[in-house]
Amino acid sequence: MPDPVLVAHVVATTSLTPGEAARVVEDVIAFHAQPVEDYVRARHASLKTYGAKNPEIFARIAEELTQRVVAAPELSERQLRRIIYG
Repeated sequence: MPDPVLVAHVVATTSLTPGEAARVVEDVIAFHAQPVEDYVRARHASLKTYGAKNPEIFARIAEELTQRVVAAPELSERQLRRIIYG
């Protein structure tokens, strides 16, 4: 169960029910708890689906990683490639 104070805040500031708010909070926490490698692989696959090319993808993922709540270590393009392709 997520923090009840946070759930209450989400309920008070949205039109969500307590159950819906709890699920949203759990989803957000799970998203941010995702290991860097999993995030990089999933994001690469998502961007590839929409036709982006690797140089653009790697630059975008590197930037996105700096914006996460708990920023990942700075990864070079080579490190990103190794995460994706092994």
